[in-house]
Amino acid sequence: MKPYIPVQLPLKDLDYNPVIHLVSKANRQISRFDGIVMNMLNPQILLSPLTTNEAVLSSRIEGTQATFEEVLRFEANPKQPTKKYDDIQEIINYRKTLRHAMGRLQDLPLSGRLMKEMHNILLDSVRGHGMGRGEFRRTQVHIGPPGCTIEEATYVPPSCDIIDEAINNLEKYMHFEDKDVIVQTAILHAQFEIIHPFLDGNGRIGRLLIPLYLYGRNILSYPSFYMSEFFNNNRDQYYDSLNRITKERDWIQWINFFLVAVNEQAEKNIKRAQKILTLYNELKEKFVELTHSQFAIQTLDFIFNNPIFSGSQFYNGSSVPRASSARILRKLVDGKLLTILTPSRGSTSATYGFIELLHVAN
Repeated sequence: MKPYIPVQLPLKDLDYNPVIHLVSKANRQISRFDGIVMNMLNPQILLSPLTTNEAVLSSRIEGTQATFEEVLRFEANPKQPTKKYDDIQEIINYRKTLRHAMGRLQDLPLSGRLMKEMHNILLDSVRGHGMGRGEFRRTQVHIGPPGCTIEEATYVPPSCDIIDEAINNLEKYMHFEDKDVIVQTAILHAQFEIIHPFLDGNGRIGRLLIPLYLYGRNILSYPSFYMSEFFNNNRDQYYDSLNRITKERDWIQWINFFLVAVNEQAEKNIKRAQKILTLYNELKEKFVELTHSQFAIQTLDFIFNNPIFSGSQFYNGSSVPRASSARILRKLVDGKLLTILTPSRGSTSATYGFIELLHVAN
């Protein structure tokens, strides 16, 4: 099988008519979602659990097994032994990569350079870290069942000597004004996966590009529209739809799949974001009433950002004075807003869980 040669973007003569109804709905749905996010004073804090869940699900598509709760419990007590340490580090790196890219978009456009930076963080000290981390691949690869030869492969990505050219074309397309930004997002995600510019981590980088591109094009006010849940739940169709582009040049089938994914995932994302915003607003008054503390909202923000945490993590990371910390946590446990997941033992502090938020986010 010969290496695939990707088409140049923008796509010529792409007929939107078969998917126009989905395009309109997708734009409305993302606008609805972003309307909720725009009502959040601190979306990075309130949506932090959703970001972690996205990292879990996107990494799961690539074979990790760690759960949302296992990641949070590890971060609360990183010295606690766990058999899923490597998986958890990959998930943490995914989240770091998203946050780094979001910050860089303030002064650097979405580009091959930024993709390399993202890749460097994604594979830092985890599986694949020695496979050209932060650099486009310099060898031919093929995709298929484990141990298959290139002749037996289901897909052979482009030759490494045309990757720079293909990424340059993708960069130009990112800044091109196509007919619809969401359809453009579908095309660029697929084209990135087709180019397969890295030796490892292409799927995760490609999925990260979705919220980042919508954010960079001002469709989102915060890059928090995540789609890995739908892709994970429909994994075979996800890969089949991408494969139909390279086998049959069938872009419309892929775009149709992507738009269905946007619309169905939007319903879940909207409900979760609305529940999180409502929960936060309801708890403001409760935290003040229970704690009688000037640090009540500061505590609330910390807990939304860390729905599972240790006492020492709270003391060191919340900026709440140590003298007030223990009393505040005790009041919240007594008021049944926090649950003690593991009691303190010797020098090890207790682990607390904000169960209601965990249920909403996961």
